[in-house]
Amino acid sequence: MVYKMGPITLFDKSFLQSLNVDESVWFDHFFLTNVCPLFYVETLADLEKNVRKGRTPEEEVGMIANKFPEMHGTPNAYHIDLCISNLIGNSVPMTGQIIVAGGHAVKVDGQTGTVFNKTPEAEAFSRWQKQKFVEVERLYARAWRLALSTLDLNEVAKGFRALGIDGKSCKSLEDAKNIAESVVWDSQKPFDKIRLAIAFLNIPRHLHEPILKRWSIANYPPLANYAPYAAYVLTVEIFFQVALAAHLISCERPSNRTDIAYLYYLPFCMMFVSSDNLHKRCSSLFLRNDQEFVWGQQLKTGLNDVNRHYSELPESTKEKGIMSFSDIPPKDDNILAQTWDRHFPNWRERKEPKLPNTPSQNEALVKDLKKFTDATPLATDEIDFDPIDTDSLSIERSVRKRKGSWWQVPKDLEEGNNK
Repeated sequence: MVYKMGPITLFDKSFLQSLNVDESVWFDHFFLTNVCPLFYVETLADLEKNVRKGRTPEEEVGMIANKFPEMHGTPNAYHIDLCISNLIGNSVPMTGQIIVAGGHAVKVDGQTGTVFNKTPEAEAFSRWQKQKFVEVERLYARAWRLALSTLDLNEVAKGFRALGIDGKSCKSLEDAKNIAESVVWDSQKPFDKIRLAIAFLNIPRHLHEPILKRWSIANYPPLANYAPYAAYVLTVEIFFQVALAAHLISCERPSNRTDIAYLYYLPFCMMFVSSDNLHKRCSSLFLRNDQEFVWGQQLKTGLNDVNRHYSELPESTKEKGIMSFSDIPPKDDNILAQTWDRHFPNWRERKEPKLPNTPSQNEALVKDLKKFTDATPLATDEIDFDPIDTDSLSIERSVRKRKGSWWQVPKDLEEGNNK
């Protein structure tokens, strides 16, 4: 089996910011990245902050956008939307895959497909690289930050008292996690629990009754059984508030509220890379056995080593594009190879590099894909197949031919064909 995109990896802004542009090319190339909404919010927040001397806020955001994983970065659906969907009875997979919002179903020549057009987030980052911003994005990010930072603490305190939650008896982060889990796994006081979930998730009032009605029909099972993802997010929230009350997490660092929210997206990755100490301390409590946390500086060093390794290639090879000579990492003891070992145990069995497609093969592939991307979306009543399990999955992207020192696609590829 050939693994072209590497482990599904959640990352935070602190890690991407630490990379230089060439390192970011290899991060994008060897990992399938989960771009969670908080990354966009944090990036746009820099437009309203004091930045490093000699730079404007727009330049700072442009520098982050320049490192954005444009080849394999995939935006994840917003956690609040997923929680609401889960609470009204829809399943949310929590086994490591990225949850992609949108997409439309098509059928061409008897074959089925799902097409995802270029996302607004990706469009935005393309503009931000050129320091072009629109006011609606600033307002959108401001609203999201407000939603994360605004919490009815009186309602939370009332809910904690009703459920007998007391952070003062908590001695460790592990204790805080156990307290939080006991809430979502216990079947007692269901109404108090759903009120607490509503407070934390800021669920619109018109959805309260449908959620309660559906839960009542199921006879009020533990929230962890009824809506596992919503229960997971509630566990993170309770854990954080209990840890704050017990002074295990600092109350004096306002960004902790946003930072902890990255943990909402852990179910949708294989590994989480961050350069944030709060993430280092807390994420291991919420990771599955088949997941891992990777310290940002370690991966940055590994990416730098890989960059030096491939820099020794002749220019004629580099001009063919990195996909032509590096479909798997170098087989040394680099941390990239180690993460691939853990998640793709058989990848080293490949003996020969994959030969690049010929121009005629590329042309045929593009023609075949365009049949799906140009097809008319099916109406709901016309879909007679599972859109999750189709013959073709197309995701539109805009990829720069050259990024930093590297040709991401062949130098001689015509403009307009690199999507």
